[in-house]
Amino acid sequence: MKAMILAAGRGERMRPLTDTLPKPLLRAGGRALIEYHLLALAAAGVGEVVINHAHLGARIEAALGDGQRYCLRIRYSPEAEALETAGGIIQALPMLGPEPFLVINGDVWSDIPLAPLLREPPGLAHLVLVSNPPHHPGGDFALGPDGRLAQQGEKRHTFSGIGIYRTALFERVAPGRRPLAPLLRAAMDRGEVTGELYSGRWLDVGTPERLRALDEALGG
Repeated sequence: MKAMILAAGRGERMRPLTDTLPKPLLRAGGRALIEYHLLALAAAGVGEVVINHAHLGARIEAALGDGQRYCLRIRYSPEAEALETAGGIIQALPMLGPEPFLVINGDVWSDIPLAPLLREPPGLAHLVLVSNPPHHPGGDFALGPDGRLAQQGEKRHTFSGIGIYRTALFERVAPGRRPLAPLLRAAMDRGEVTGELYSGRWLDVGTPERLRALDEALGG
């Protein structure tokens, strides 16, 4: 299974750190954030990774190269301006191919084992949920007893930014700047999105304070 790392965000909340360095290359625990994903993907048996980029994207390509040192093949999907999640995926679909693929947000950190996720989803998507962090107490989606996700429910959890998708989720969606959430919500209403709850470590590295906290937690 191929994978995609979303790395095109501007990182406004990380400024001034991201004025001269793209957010995926910010370091914690002695590594760039994106390197943790690359190493986890290689350990899970993924062979090819597509990385999209926009802001300071040339620096990402210069830092990671062709992926050989991570035991991966890396291909890049440059965006003149960030296309948001669905738009970035749609642009990269020719490189991802027709089979289901794994997508990871470049600005999260987690110790979730990726190998068990590398399977075809029963529907159009399968998302990993986590407990709601303090900055997002309301969560995103509810997980039903049958494993299907819904927009509303007794208990909502936070989408981790890690999921498996079928290309059919993006069919008949025009290229361009497109968010992912409306596509997922529409598919949920049709019962075509499943999920699982991960109880291990996960962090949305969205601010300098959270980056420092992660660095300290990893012994940086």
